[in-house]
Amino acid sequence: TSAQRCPSDKMLARRLCSPLRRVSSHVSTASMKRLPAAEQFGRAQLRTVFGATQSRAYYNHQTEKDPNTMYATTILCVRKGDKVVVIGDGQVTQGSVVVKDTAKKVRRLANGNVITGFAGAAVDALTLCEKLDAKLEQYPQLLRACVELAKEWRSDKSMRRMLNAVLVVADKELTLSVSGNGDILEPINGVCGIGSGGIYAQCAALALIDIPDLSAEEVARKAMKVASDACIYTNHNYVVEIIDVNEEPKTKEDKDKPLEI
Repeated sequence: TSAQRCPSDKMLARRLCSPLRRVSSHVSTASMKRLPAAEQFGRAQLRTVFGATQSRAYYNHQTEKDPNTMYATTILCVRKGDKVVVIGDGQVTQGSVVVKDTAKKVRRLANGNVITGFAGAAVDALTLCEKLDAKLEQYPQLLRACVELAKEWRSDKSMRRMLNAVLVVADKELTLSVSGNGDILEPINGVCGIGSGGIYAQCAALALIDIPDLSAEEVARKAMKVASDACIYTNHNYVVEIIDVNEEPKTKEDKDKPLEI
C-alpha cells in the first residue's frame, strides 16, 4: 500500500543523516507525491538542508584544518626610489598554537647582493634558498637563476611533491616571485607580497607607495602592521633587509654569516 511504501518521519530523518549515502536515492518523487502538501513541503525542506550539508561533506573531505600543519608568514617586498626592502614577520603557527614568534624568514644570498623571503615549510624553504644560491653562483643574472630553479623544481619529482614553499627574491634591478608550480612573476608596481597575510600587506603598500614623504622602509613597515593586525598568522616581530641601488656589489670577502634556523 501507499502507507507502507512511504517512509516514516523517523526513518526519513535517519536516512537523510546517513553520511555514506546520497539523499536523493532514499526519497523518490513518487513517494513524495503521496504525502499531504504540508508534509511534502516539510520533508522537501529537510531533504534540501541535509542534502546540501551532505553533498559538501561528500565532495570535500578536508573540512577542518590539519592541526599538524604549519600556517605562517607574511613576506613583503617594496621597491621605491633607490631602496629595495624585503620584510617578514616572525610567527610560526601549528594548529591553534603559536610555536615560535622570532623566526627569520628573510635572508641574503649571493654574497648579500640578493634578498629572499620565503613562505611555507621551513626546511623546504631553506632547501630552496640553498638551491637558489647555487643557481646564482652558476648564473649571476637573477632572472636566469630563478628560471633554472623553477625548471628544476618543476621537473624533479622529489622536489615537486615534497617541497612546499614560495619565494620572493629581489636584487638591485628586479623583484620576482617563484612558486612550486613553475610560476615566475614580476610585480608591476614594485610591490610583492606572499604568505597568509601577503595580500593585506601588498594592498596596503600599494596604497602608501605614492605618498612622497614615505620611504620604502616606512611603506613596508606600515603595510606589515596592517597585515599583522588583520592576519592571525602574522605578528609584529619583523626582520628587515634593505638593498641600496647605489651601493657597490659585495664580493666573496664580504659574504654574510651562514644561514640560521
